[in-house]
Amino acid sequence: MIVVTSVLASTVEAGARPAAPVRTYQVRTYGCQMNVHDSERLSGLLEAAGYVRAVEGTDADIVVFNTCAVRENADNKLYGNLSHLAPRKNAEPDMQIAVGGCLAQKDRDAVLKKAPWVDVVFGTHNIGSLPVLLERARHQRVAQVEIAEALQEFPSALPAARESAYAAWVSISVGCNNTCTFCIVPSLRGKEVDRRPGDVLAEVQTLVDQGVLEVTLLGQNVNAYGVSFGERGAFADLLRACGNIDGLERVRFTSPHPAEFTDDVIEAMAETPNVCPTLHMPLQSGSDRVLKAMRRSYRAERYLGIIDRVRAAIPHAAITTDIIVGFPGETEQDFQDTLDVVARSRFANAFTFQYSKRPGTPAAVLADQLPKEVVSERYQRLIDLQEQISLQENQAQVGTQVELLVAAGEGRKDAATARMSGRARDGRLVHFAAGGAEIRPGDIVTTTVTRAAPHFLVADGVVSAHRRTRAGDAHAAGVRPVTGVGLGMPGVGAPPAAPVTGGCAL
Repeated sequence: MIVVTSVLASTVEAGARPAAPVRTYQVRTYGCQMNVHDSERLSGLLEAAGYVRAVEGTDADIVVFNTCAVRENADNKLYGNLSHLAPRKNAEPDMQIAVGGCLAQKDRDAVLKKAPWVDVVFGTHNIGSLPVLLERARHQRVAQVEIAEALQEFPSALPAARESAYAAWVSISVGCNNTCTFCIVPSLRGKEVDRRPGDVLAEVQTLVDQGVLEVTLLGQNVNAYGVSFGERGAFADLLRACGNIDGLERVRFTSPHPAEFTDDVIEAMAETPNVCPTLHMPLQSGSDRVLKAMRRSYRAERYLGIIDRVRAAIPHAAITTDIIVGFPGETEQDFQDTLDVVARSRFANAFTFQYSKRPGTPAAVLADQLPKEVVSERYQRLIDLQEQISLQENQAQVGTQVELLVAAGEGRKDAATARMSGRARDGRLVHFAAGGAEIRPGDIVTTTVTRAAPHFLVADGVVSAHRRTRAGDAHAAGVRPVTGVGLGMPGVGAPPAAPVTGGCAL
């Protein structure tokens, strides 16, 4: 996935003459929700230092790549995009390119060897250094590489320029203590470090005070939350505490780990009204033999038991998952075991991946790496099964009434179909007919599902209720929430415009 952060920059007041051109930036994001949220912080840091976002469709003075290293094609995407920028960098030496995130943490100096026109390389633990590194590279005309080995400051202390007026990410932890053999994340983001509950809740309250209706709590393993400060049950307590925040209408979280998913979390989900009836529970494989080789410390029956208990407590919960196809040594029977678990679990959706060998992970050196054609054939069979299940599960929603948080940019064909889009409380995407009403992203509407497809629902009937919200007001005004604090860094953009004085212009 690639997300480009680029919106209209501030304008100069009529009649004012800026002392120097404002330097603009663009952040290009690859990968998971963690990276998307980190990019909000990168934007916040750059804006605090005086940069402004580039107007959509224009060339930015600074292009920042926030990278992912989970899959092999992430490398190819990054270096392909860097190559595309090389001619512009050659023609405009003052434009700057920065590479950060997980792939930068992994490749380090190799980034400059492959793309010597890059100005700054920074890692996952020191995103706060970006403005200083850019200034240093600009003045010294020498590329800057700074890769910290451990977290220097919890990222949520950094300023963040939020992308949405109505929904926000809130990190509760960074890093991971698991040792899955296919995953490179622990070596790039380090051991788990948790924020104190009071800090998390204070950030949530700050967002709600600015009109945000929905928060998603983020962590590599959210149900291990509390390990850093020795409190068992801390995640369930955090969910319940979110339920006490007035104005917070929806709470989601990602991702839990089946090995540590406990009944107190299920109870908190069921008993806290603003916790949404949705759960993303990574499976990875339905084969006990493969799960053991992956070092996933649960087995298929335990996983299915969690699904059963969640559905008993929250009957209408929409459950999604992650699955890897073609792990080294996976047999046809192992794959059939996965298909069996998928059929029993009845996932609303599944994020499926063909195994990607990542240097530095134990799985990369395992024997019995599978031929690509075998992996591709199994992958397609899994896709076909899950598409069938997703369609059946969505068809069961036809005729039901849904409450939607109206979203921006979720429906790529909305303009052609004269529909808008929103997310139901269970996370399903719904394209709905607005019927000419003045509905804004961030508003809440209630409508009835009329049709289903594997990946979305359609509601072409009359909107039965529409609630205008502060979030909708903010979105319409182009106002986005801001969190974090400034770091006292010197500005690098244009200084305030000087007053116009008399005299002749030469």
